[in-house]
Parts: sequence; C-alpha cells; structure tokens
Amino acid sequence: MSHHYSGPDFGFPHGDARLDFTDLYAFPKPGDASKSILIMNVHPSAGVNPPGPTTDEPFATKAVYELRIDTNGDAVADIAYRIRFTADKDGAQTATLRRVEGAQAAGIGDDGQVIVEGAPVSTGLDTRVTEGGDYRFFAGWRSDPFFFDVQGALNNLQFTGDDYFTDKDVCSIVLEVPNSALGGKMGLWVRTVDGTSGKWVQADRGARSNQTPFLAGEQNAAYLAAEPADDSRFIPVFAHALEHAGGYTPGEAMRVAGTLLPDVLHYDPKRPAVYPENGRTLTDDVVDFFLPLLSNGKVTQDKVGPHKDLLAAFPYVGAPHKARSAKKAA
Repeated sequence: MSHHYSGPDFGFPHGDARLDFTDLYAFPKPGDASKSILIMNVHPSAGVNPPGPTTDEPFATKAVYELRIDTNGDAVADIAYRIRFTADKDGAQTATLRRVEGAQAAGIGDDGQVIVEGAPVSTGLDTRVTEGGDYRFFAGWRSDPFFFDVQGALNNLQFTGDDYFTDKDVCSIVLEVPNSALGGKMGLWVRTVDGTSGKWVQADRGARSNQTPFLAGEQNAAYLAAEPADDSRFIPVFAHALEHAGGYTPGEAMRVAGTLLPDVLHYDPKRPAVYPENGRTLTDDVVDFFLPLLSNGKVTQDKVGPHKDLLAAFPYVGAPHKARSAKKAA
C-alpha cells in the first residue's frame, strides 16, 4: 500500500505512526515554471497493526522530517530540507524549516539555515500557509491523496475498485521551492529521523511507491535504516519477491529489481511530471504502474482513480475529512 505501514508486520517504524512516511510527490508549480512543489506525506490516520485510528497529534516533536536531494547521481544527499516541530502546553504545533548543503546534508541532525520559523501547523479544516522569501510552506492534516483497492490486493489481486483511502487522512508537509535552489536534474527521497533515544536514528525512508511489499522481517528493518547509495544489496531480495509474485525467471527478476533501486524519485523541473519517469503528481496512478510489474503483466489495474478533492492551488492536497484538536499524544 504505497509506503503506508512500512514498519514490521504492517506496523509503524519504531511503533510510531507519526514517523511513518507514506508518499512523495514532486512536480512543477502550475502556472509558474520557475518553482517546484515538493510534498512529503507521513502519519496515516488509520493503522493495520494495531488496527484503528492513530493519534491526533500530527507530528513527533522529537523527530526530524527530511527531504533529501541528490544533484550528481551518486544517491548521496547534496541538499536537504529539515523540518522540526515544537508544541506549546496545549499541544498546538509550529514548524521550523531548515536547509543544509554538502557534507552536512549527507549527515544526520537538525541544524541548517532557517528558511521558515514558527509556522503554524493545521489540525482543523483550515489551511495555514507560511511564506519565507521565495518559499511557501504548509504542514498539517490533509486528505490522503493515495488511491488503491486494498481489499482487492488482499484477495489475491482480485480488484473491484473499492478505494480504501477515499475517507482517510494523512499529515502533509508541502514546500514551494524556487528551482534555482534545487540544482537541475535530481534524485529525491524522504526520511524520518527519531530522536527519542537521545541520538538521531533513521526510522523510515523512501521515494518510489510500493517498495515495501518486497521486504519482510530483518530485511525490512535493514532497508528502512539504509541509504539509497547502498540499495544494490537489496536487489536479490526484490528479485526473489518478483519470482514468487510474478513468475519471473531468476535472471529477469534481477533485471526488473534493478530498475526499482536505488529508491529515489528522479525529477527534472524543466520537464512535465509523470511517474515514474519524472517526479510524481497527485493524480499519477502509481498502482497501475506497479501491478503489471509485480504480476509480470498478469494484472494491469486496480480500477481505482485519483481523488476528487485535490486543490488547484497551494498546498494542492485536499482538506482533511476530520478536524482534529491540538492535543498531545497519550
């Protein structure tokens, strides 16, 4: 299911839904070719293990949410945007957006040049947008734009077009960024970093949709903790899953697995966005790309289309289905 529930046994990384990365989008700003829209979605509103709603508190205050950018093709971050959240005594959150470059971007931490500070986080049906120079920033609960027939997937890929996500919410971090700050063609990925232990530990990471179904157990934990530059070591794991799911020959499975790694989203701001060749829009049907690959052409679609509540302007992701109060997690 996209990158939802990417922790062990369809749970959340480190047992915390707020650290769970779900989807990454990158596309040119409509009507302004000089800027790009980067959207990082985390924290599904409903869980599978354990089942039921997750906490109303949108983001973890002892975490870093990071968008990483490789500008030279080596799958190592050259630029990073880091977001940290703070909460007042009533639980209302604000965000600080920082930018780092070079060796600092390739490392781990919460430092960097401040781009936006004290940006209010949206928990209700409002849309609270903050501007900082050439940047625009939004963080808060939104309607989950991912669309997929989950029950069909669980029923041996027998799809009926029932969209599990049609009434689900997610927490979005949306950046409007000048292309001059991005460095041309790039590889993008997201990670969440957990600081509850007193040191920074990578909890989740990803870029492309539908990668985690290939992984289980120790391999899943290793993958979430790894960097894209090391992803070649997971090609045999992906290939084994493709042999089982799609009936690929070993050689063909290795070839197809190699097209899925490293797990970065390639994006050129000068070209129209279309997944998986260049970025990803909110209406790209990533499942209908993934299913033929997984099944070796036997299943081509899940009969589900894009959501109708998307916005034509910033932050582009629809308003949440439920207004949530600003209260701390239990």
